[in-house]
Amino acid sequence: MPSLRSYRLVIGLLSATTAVTPAMAGGFYLQEQSPKETGRAFSGGAAAADDPSTIFYNPAGMVELEGLQVSTGGTLIFINSRQANEGSTRTLPGQSGPIAIAGNGGGNPFADVVPIPSFYASAHVGGTPLWLGLGISAPFGLKLEYDSDFFGRYDSLRSDLKTYNVQPSFALRLNQSLSVGGGIDIQYADVELTNALPNLTASAPDARYRVEGDDLSVGWNIGVLARIGPARLGVHYRSGMEHRLSGSQSITGLLGSLSAANGVQAVEAPLNLPDIVTASATFSLDARTRLMATGRFYNWSVFKRLEIRPETGGKLIKEMGYKDSWSIALGAEHQLSERLTLRAGAMFDKTPTNADLLSTRVPDGDRTWATAGATYDLNDHLSINVSLAHVFIEKQLMDRTDSFFGGLASVHTLSRSSGNVDMVATSITARF
Repeated sequence: MPSLRSYRLVIGLLSATTAVTPAMAGGFYLQEQSPKETGRAFSGGAAAADDPSTIFYNPAGMVELEGLQVSTGGTLIFINSRQANEGSTRTLPGQSGPIAIAGNGGGNPFADVVPIPSFYASAHVGGTPLWLGLGISAPFGLKLEYDSDFFGRYDSLRSDLKTYNVQPSFALRLNQSLSVGGGIDIQYADVELTNALPNLTASAPDARYRVEGDDLSVGWNIGVLARIGPARLGVHYRSGMEHRLSGSQSITGLLGSLSAANGVQAVEAPLNLPDIVTASATFSLDARTRLMATGRFYNWSVFKRLEIRPETGGKLIKEMGYKDSWSIALGAEHQLSERLTLRAGAMFDKTPTNADLLSTRVPDGDRTWATAGATYDLNDHLSINVSLAHVFIEKQLMDRTDSFFGGLASVHTLSRSSGNVDMVATSITARF
């Protein structure tokens, strides 16, 4: 039988990679960083420049905001997600063939309500061409937990990824037509993931794997905004984040010859989040109506592999092969009255996940958004933004086989995912 070190390496690689990598490389980027932008399907992006949330999408847009402005609010997300067992099996030593995996569909793994808060403040430094700003957001995140007897439990049970991003920013008006802006992104990431491990006899209960880690990292972003007659053009670049997670992995419940691998040890793992390029345009048809369009490119291919570095033993590497992705959004808004503005939009968002490496950790597919929203000016200094969104998610068939304990056992997870998302977003913008 393999040595204790071999078991630690094999279990760490094969269970941790099936647990960690899909959650780190799927569609868990959170577009919902502005309740106002949500109402036009994020089509304003790098060019709208009509709210302090421009700090996130393009800080150069702050030059269009007078005085001191503060916007705070959040988005409530309601996710309906389901997994259907299409014939998942496991193979164990001494068995004549694959054994059907018992268990239910895991239930809806998401909380009833998932909140995403945001805060932005911008200020014109009086008498100068300089604006300063601060944004606080959560640009990446995922939290879901399946029932303990979920048929896909060897792939995932619990996934909890949180990021918190603080972005001090500036904007500089170069002339009446052109401005530049940028900022520093100070980002904290925290991860906890669990899944079941199969023991080597069909009648034995499952073992459990858990890994956790966190990190603080720094990135940057820069943008430009140009006015050309009734049009605005904006381009923004946000750097990728290179996190180096430090934490521990825990293995419990392995029986017999595998029991020596039970225990806790320290691990490190890099987590590379993608660069994002945004290009946007707005066009005013008249004083009350404007059209918007935004395209985004996500450099998800930086997430090529996962490296887990255990406290003991060698480096563990698994290739992932994730793909670059993109989104395109169109929107419009109309000032219906002196106080009320209405808006709507649609977006197509391509998933970055690799069809050969799908996971129940991120039940993702190509997404199509339909949104609507409104802004009501209570007075010259205070506005309320409200938006609604529905997201259609393409169904996906997950078909993957994972080996455990040096090939002594294997699990074939065959699952069809389906679901959709509804959102309610609101914010208050104050101008001084």
